[in-house]
Amino acid sequence: MLFSIVAYDKPNGLAHRMAVRPEHLAHLDSLGDKLVLAGPFLDAEGNMNGSFMVIEAADQAEAEATFGRDPFVVQGVFGAMDIRPFRIGVNNTKK
Repeated sequence: MLFSIVAYDKPNGLAHRMAVRPEHLAHLDSLGDKLVLAGPFLDAEGNMNGSFMVIEAADQAEAEATFGRDPFVVQGVFGAMDIRPFRIGVNNTKK
């Protein structure tokens, strides 16, 4: 089953995000095939200010545990987040 996280950074958190980002990317890499997609939200100036990620997990508890290990969560980059089941309705991605 797929699960998404929609997360928003704490206000004025770009410097903190950038400091933690290498650990976050390493965490994403460690997920292997469980990671479906991930990317940042951008503000009007093009600065990262949140995240959207989709993973494969057996259930809500596993999804919450996996997202809970993300350095962005552990080190307090996010001010708010929502984890919920997700289904791909249309996939028109061009690589």
